[in-house]
Amino acid sequence: MFGLTDATVATIVAILVTASFPCFLYGAWIMIDTEKVTWGVLVYHLKFIVTGLTLTTVPLLVWMLPRLFGQLGGASALHAFLGLQAYALLAFAFTGIVRIFRAKRKYNLYHDYDEDVLLSEIGSDRMDHWRNRLRIGVFGYVIFWLLAYLVGIARFAFAYFL
Repeated sequence: MFGLTDATVATIVAILVTASFPCFLYGAWIMIDTEKVTWGVLVYHLKFIVTGLTLTTVPLLVWMLPRLFGQLGGASALHAFLGLQAYALLAFAFTGIVRIFRAKRKYNLYHDYDEDVLLSEIGSDRMDHWRNRLRIGVFGYVIFWLLAYLVGIARFAFAYFL
């Protein structure tokens, strides 16, 4: 790739993917630490989450995926499976995010925050379901991302250092 050795590209990918984790943590901390989720808070949160997803997804699409079928087996297969599960749970979380976003936007709660309006009251009768999908999906994404990351770093270390 671009005249770089495999070891150099693997090191760059490892650094990029490693750099995504603090973005995810800080993005999550913003939402956990904020009582009033306004539009500004949501956009600030999304800057870190999108940065983390970009740092993970671009190396996946550009370097990991094209090489996958040539080395599919053992730890590579485990790494791919765990990563696929992470993205599947992220898609699961998005189904909840969309419904929550739509309900809060309909009632203008990102701009005119009202503490007396409960999220479960403004959405459909299934709003708690969508909130649970969001929580399960995000938590599952993080768990599977960490597992895929650990397998990937182990593969990196065995391939280029041990």
